[in-house]
Amino acid sequence: MNQERLNRINELYHKSKTEGLTEEERIEQAELRAAYIQEWRNGMRSTLNSISIVEPDGSITELKKKYDPEG
Repeated sequence: MNQERLNRINELYHKSKTEGLTEEERIEQAELRAAYIQEWRNGMRSTLNSISIVEPDGSITELKKKYDPEG
């Protein structure tokens, strides 16, 4: 998510606390938050999928293959 969209999320948050939001702004805020959460989840999933586990027998298992049934 680019910095401009993050700034807009923060701007809407602060406006909601001081003067309130219009219905259009509430919808925009919800859409921006949902997009932010989805991007965060995708990034976290990518990070977790790149982790490898050293098993007790010394073998290495990729976390994605161990816990993702489709992996």
